[in-house]
Amino acid sequence: MRYTPRSTRSSPITSVSENPDPARPSAFAVFDVPQFRWLFIGNITFFFAMQGQMLTRTLLAWELTGEATSLAYVNLVVAIPLVFASVLGGAVTDRVERRQLIVIGQSLIIANEVFILTLLLTGNLQFWHMLCTAFVAGCAFPFIMPARMAITMKVVGPQRLQSAMAFQGGALNLSRVVGPALMGVIIAAYSFAAAYYLSILLYCAAVLCILQLERSRSSESTDQKPLLADIRYGFSYILHHRPVLICLLFGLLPMFLAMPFQNILVMLAEQSWGVGESGVGILMATGGVGGVFGAIWVVRRGDNAGRMGFMLGSTVAFGVFLALFTLTSNFYLALLPLLIANVCANASQTVNNAAVQLLVDDSVRGRMSSFMMLSFGLTPIGVFPMAIAADNIGAANAILGASLLLVALTVLFYFFSPTLRRLDAAVGSAMEDGPPAGRQGATTG
Repeated sequence: MRYTPRSTRSSPITSVSENPDPARPSAFAVFDVPQFRWLFIGNITFFFAMQGQMLTRTLLAWELTGEATSLAYVNLVVAIPLVFASVLGGAVTDRVERRQLIVIGQSLIIANEVFILTLLLTGNLQFWHMLCTAFVAGCAFPFIMPARMAITMKVVGPQRLQSAMAFQGGALNLSRVVGPALMGVIIAAYSFAAAYYLSILLYCAAVLCILQLERSRSSESTDQKPLLADIRYGFSYILHHRPVLICLLFGLLPMFLAMPFQNILVMLAEQSWGVGESGVGILMATGGVGGVFGAIWVVRRGDNAGRMGFMLGSTVAFGVFLALFTLTSNFYLALLPLLIANVCANASQTVNNAAVQLLVDDSVRGRMSSFMMLSFGLTPIGVFPMAIAADNIGAANAILGASLLLVALTVLFYFFSPTLRRLDAAVGSAMEDGPPAGRQGATTG
């Protein structure tokens, strides 16, 4: 597969973007592509429903059982299939038509919501019903998310991919704040049923938006191979394409070492500032807003070179400002370094994800997208060592230690990885000539 300059492309999906308005800022030129506008609106409605329903499920589980353990169970049954089905979802994404896969997966989630709403309205809802539907949703997400990530490249092309991913990342972070808040207000003012009505409406809108996209299939059909062989080849592709491997490993550093701090904010808020649940809510909202600002930063920066330096610098800055956050004694002053830390974390992750998408061949794009999503599913593993450290030395010291370790390992990663230092050249070559062919044994040095 070889990418050609935008002026010579004839794809029915991207042809509308061949003559963008020169008066518009380049960062927003991605919205000149009608297909991306539909994709973006579909992502917003999907993310808002998904994030809002996380709160709805939690509150409803508490209403049904009155037991704290039920909150853990209802979230655990979503996370388990998310981890184990991610690789399978990526392989399927590379075998089938991606738009259809998204529609089927989101329709399954709609059926889930309708099922719970029906039981809720008839007074027959029990906790085990919620566990079953949460598990089904957890199985659907590993197929929906890689397909969404893979289809973005087809829609916007390589030159605008980073901006497109930044906008979508900003929408996701905004939904982390607004989605649960909106559902919380609706539940308090009306009922759980009203929250489910809204989520069904949003999910249906997301399906309608996806149906406006052109069909999108991998550039190289793999239907003739066994599914297990496709999964094995996904791992083989990573091992034989070192820049992709390095980007994936580098992206795991903040996700495993520092991002689990979000899971012990309750302990930190109580031990450091004594602000209770309301303080935790403020901290979480600040993190979400920081993620939105991080997306805006990447968008304004544009799809230019210098990805390695930007990614490296923003990762180090994330660790530094997270450390400052734990060292600040005044709660409200601590919100500023927390905000900046989340800005840097989201910016680093966006650039890293865009680099992976630019480096890989389209025939394996779904599988590589699933590996990126897998890092989010595996992040809770990092909670255990941080939680153990927090129990022994306090939450602030545990987060501080993780932050300093992140900075140290990031610097070591740079000095000991020539591939990371040559990342810009590898991405530039992929954008000019196309990524290495998706064939067994291909290498990039």
